Amino acid sequence: MTTLGPTTLAGLLYLGAAAALAPMALRGGLAPFAQRGANLARLAGVVCFGGALAPVLLLAALERAPAGSVALWLNLEVVATALLARAFFHEHLGARGALSTLLVCGGSAMLALPAYAAGTPPSALLLVAAACVCWALDNNWTSRIDALTPAQSTFAKGLVAGSVNLALGLAGGDSFAPGTAGLALALGAACYGISLVLLVGAAQQLGAARSQLAFATASLWGVALAWLWLGEPVLPVQLAAAALMALALALLALETHGHWHRHAPVTHRHWHRHDDEHHAHAHPEGRPPARGHSHEHSHLAQAHAHPHPPDLHHRHRHGAGRKSGFD
Repeated sequence: MTTLGPTTLAGLLYLGAAAALAPMALRGGLAPFAQRGANLARLAGVVCFGGALAPVLLLAALERAPAGSVALWLNLEVVATALLARAFFHEHLGARGALSTLLVCGGSAMLALPAYAAGTPPSALLLVAAACVCWALDNNWTSRIDALTPAQSTFAKGLVAGSVNLALGLAGGDSFAPGTAGLALALGAACYGISLVLLVGAAQQLGAARSQLAFATASLWGVALAWLWLGEPVLPVQLAAAALMALALALLALETHGHWHRHAPVTHRHWHRHDDEHHAHAHPEGRPPARGHSHEHSHLAQAHAHPHPPDLHHRHRHGAGRKSGFD
């Protein structure tokens, strides 16, 4: 009899993501500065905390409490990501951003309410909270990796974390048929691989907190697909949750932040366009492409004021220097 436990399934999903992204990750090549200590330390933290430790903590919580109860507490990841981003990773989050965090968490809780079952023991709550903190660290570290492409960092996370989780599952007595494993790998390639690459790219452009807020609306899209494909009934509480999340994203889009700030010289690689105030570098082929692209490039020291998100160029401390007037 085939027994595919949650740890084994998580391992296969991660390995499927790694397999799907391998051609893209290997084709990108490693930048000469990829071995900088800061980037290696962040990648190690992403793999250990986000890829290996957090799923184990979550699965341990699921063994102690119903899935509906655990789902409610997974909203802590959004809050933890925002708090860590603000307190330790120099990411600006204004009043609208804080209100968006509360609205998304409220909407997520409302979506989980119909499936809520029984109370959650304290041990399970602590495990879920620990898992959410691990993923919050993962989100913040990932958004600051500037030497690896999103495909490369996701490939490393999937390969290492998937191997560890699969080994743990097999050591615990799990077994599976080749067809079952193939289906899990395909699902991981299509869902985990693509979604994680998009999330990492968004985190580099928007910051960890804002990208995680948008990503947290995934539960709403899942409910919408259940309406359209499975014919499930539309519940009033789900419509209310959708309204809260839509309001949260609107507030996030309207938030503006700017002040006088200085940029130190830096060489890095990330997705960018040439119609902003930071990417005036020359291209070997002449005129830079009009569309966004990713390659290694250098920046000279610069000081200016303009509205900006907390992307890879704007992870500075706030409160120092001149204010521009649109904070």
